[in-house]
Amino acid sequence: MELINDNECSWVKDLNSRSNIKSLSSNLNCEWLIIGAGYTGLSAARKLGQLYPNEKIILVDAQLAGEGASSRNSGYLVDTTLNDGFTSNKDLENYKKKTDIYELGIEAVKKFIKEHQVDCDWNECGKYFASSNEKDKKILKNFSEILSKLGFKHNILFNKDLRKKLGTNFYNVALYTKGGILLHPGKLVRAMIDTLPENVNLYENSFLLNWRKNNDIIDCDFKNGSIKTKKIIFSTNGFLKSLGIKKNYNFPITLTASMTRPLTDKEFKSIGEPKEWGVLPVRPMGATIRMTKDRRILIRNTAEIHNPYKMSKLDLDKRSIKQKIGIKKRFPQLPDNIIQSTWSGIVSRTRNSSQIFEKLNDNIFVAGCYNGSGIGVGTLFGEQIAIKASNEQTKEIETIEARNSPTWLPPQPFLNLGVKARLLYERYKAKSEI
Repeated sequence: MELINDNECSWVKDLNSRSNIKSLSSNLNCEWLIIGAGYTGLSAARKLGQLYPNEKIILVDAQLAGEGASSRNSGYLVDTTLNDGFTSNKDLENYKKKTDIYELGIEAVKKFIKEHQVDCDWNECGKYFASSNEKDKKILKNFSEILSKLGFKHNILFNKDLRKKLGTNFYNVALYTKGGILLHPGKLVRAMIDTLPENVNLYENSFLLNWRKNNDIIDCDFKNGSIKTKKIIFSTNGFLKSLGIKKNYNFPITLTASMTRPLTDKEFKSIGEPKEWGVLPVRPMGATIRMTKDRRILIRNTAEIHNPYKMSKLDLDKRSIKQKIGIKKRFPQLPDNIIQSTWSGIVSRTRNSSQIFEKLNDNIFVAGCYNGSGIGVGTLFGEQIAIKASNEQTKEIETIEARNSPTWLPPQPFLNLGVKARLLYERYKAKSEI
């Protein structure tokens, strides 16, 4: 099976085409091999290039680097998440472990941006957890108590104030957190590609067929070549399971998003000319919505078990209809035909919303499964798994390893049946928010 380079994502379309693309076409040897060139793989390669400037490092991706989930997400760099199920005092301690990781992730991205002078439309405007259902005020009040205990600046807003800030009368209650950051995910990941160290060799459109460990060497077979390496880091996130990595602890979910063309002056004025903002749903299956700085509206309101390798144009068109309805519910005064592109992407989930960060043996390491929070956490985990693979220890690794480990998942077909049932249930509960 090969991954398709789908060029329908608006974030990717914003970027200039690259000309320096190489695919694997021979048999190679290296000290370090990284599989997956998203935020995690690129960050791991960058760190290894700094640590080992005289060693050969190879980074391979089945698609074009950075054009998978890393440039297809909604562009939220989060300080907090709502749908984690933390309620008791013991849970509060576990939730703090998660937010400590988010904080380190934000700092890792900030450091990269500052060091390389990256323009990725960085906006420290915060984010909203919002709902049209007034009954969700109880959920947000409980969440507010958790955030207060942990010292996060936030406040609860209602319809009138939300209308002024968001330009829509749809939402009746929201919790605003000051620490959230909005950015252009495509621009960020492209900068990570452009700043790779000279001793990192990047091969794209090179699908890993199989791999095996022979004593202290890992043999990897690709369609048009092979690589022998002393150490390997797997950073394929939503595709870890398909490579047999921690396969009983993670599973992929397919999301679909649409983005409009830029609103005209008249259209923008009709919704109150709001500043850039981002809304996350209170209910897990509600819609994620963004107003970008260039007046485009992004909506993501589908999540499903689907073939992670490809979604057909027909399937995308069907989901685009749902996104058109979601935009109309929030902005009825806007035209019907303003959606410019629709795309799908993969997130990796675990049963207990924890991430994967492990040494599988002396030669094999893995980082991934960010449960929808991959920009900061993926960047952090990439850097730190490279350090861990170098047999070094940092305070960041200590913080990461203090988290709860991912819990075991049931085998197929029971896993898919359970996930589908849960998604159906959550979709029903959030039907007014889609």
